[in-house]
Amino acid sequence: MPAKKHRKELTATMIGKLKAPGVGRLWVADSLVPGFGVRVTDKGMKTFVLRTRYPGEANASRREIGKVGKMELADARDKARAWLKLIEKDKDPADVEEEQRRLQIRKGATTVNAVLDAFQKDHVEGLRSGDQVKAAFTNHVRPRIGDRSIYDLKRSDITTMLNEIKADSGPVMADRVLAHVRKAFNWQMIQDDDFKSPIVRGMAKTKPKERARKRTLADDEIRDVWTALDQIEQPACYPSYVRSLLLAMTRRNESARMHTDELESDLWTIPGARYKNKLDHVIPITSAIRELIGDKPTGCNANSWFVFSTTHGAKPFSGFSKAKKELDRIIAKIRKAEGRAPMKQWQLHDLRRTGRSLMSRAKVDADHAERCMGHVIGGVRETYDRYEYLDEKRKAFEALASMLDMILNPPADNVVPMHVEAVG
Repeated sequence: MPAKKHRKELTATMIGKLKAPGVGRLWVADSLVPGFGVRVTDKGMKTFVLRTRYPGEANASRREIGKVGKMELADARDKARAWLKLIEKDKDPADVEEEQRRLQIRKGATTVNAVLDAFQKDHVEGLRSGDQVKAAFTNHVRPRIGDRSIYDLKRSDITTMLNEIKADSGPVMADRVLAHVRKAFNWQMIQDDDFKSPIVRGMAKTKPKERARKRTLADDEIRDVWTALDQIEQPACYPSYVRSLLLAMTRRNESARMHTDELESDLWTIPGARYKNKLDHVIPITSAIRELIGDKPTGCNANSWFVFSTTHGAKPFSGFSKAKKELDRIIAKIRKAEGRAPMKQWQLHDLRRTGRSLMSRAKVDADHAERCMGHVIGGVRETYDRYEYLDEKRKAFEALASMLDMILNPPADNVVPMHVEAVG
């Protein structure tokens, strides 16, 4: 039996009062949108429908737009209008919605991490600079935007990431990361019509002349950093971690990933797999460094652990940006309270160069100081001996610790800040 048919402007109240017909189906057409209406079955189920001739069909038919109660009348009416516009262009709404559904699934699956993985496999692996590119992605990009869909990224997201990298690791590193990410996104655009890279000109953080700058901390700046570290409560490992960067003259991740498996007696061996020159680097553990390493963290049930960790030794410390911002905030507060000018912008890597400068001030032999930094003298990798010059390196690190102690505890009549530029 054909459905009973009525035609009037639908309202939510009217739809709510519709009852199931005794037999057949009740069809109430809307007077505002042609073909749009509500259908009520003999069991009382109500649905929004659009009756029209769809592309590829010889006769008109009804298709469900949504169920009453789960979809608002205004939304259903808007959807019907959208369908009619598609039909005017000879597009089947079902095909369009299916393509949109597939696109959403693809967008959800195409994260920045997925793009970086594919880019590394296709373009980076095998390159001499491949490890540096992967490290840039791992240390700076993945923790910040790795889980984001590439289709949702905005220019502001990239700018925020670069600003954080600049504050944490300096403008040069920010520019290096930008260059690597730009290549990865350009690579993605070649094979993805729907993706437009959010990276534009002007995002670089340094000018060419600034790229060669190498900042070291003056004595008063070192004292400010150490004083501020005493005031930071969380993360608990952060003060020791930061101090290790100067006392061991390490790079940021070299100290952050220090593991007890790398410690043996009074030596810390950073394996070549995670060292810049791909050679094992041995650092004699002085009493000052030993104090930073500390004991087994509370809550750690394993036999070995990461020394600087916020997860009871299970994972290495990684909250660089947030902690650095807090450190800078405390330093600014200290200097303001004492009526001194704000501290010039600095980054954690400056501590490594500062340690090298302090060794020069302590009259450490230049070659020995370079070996303490992990530099291979003469560049002959084949003859490199990781245990060579251990005594000289130990004395150099001890001299560094003594110089630092003198700076932190200067004689009452000798507190004039000194600033010596790094040598190499």
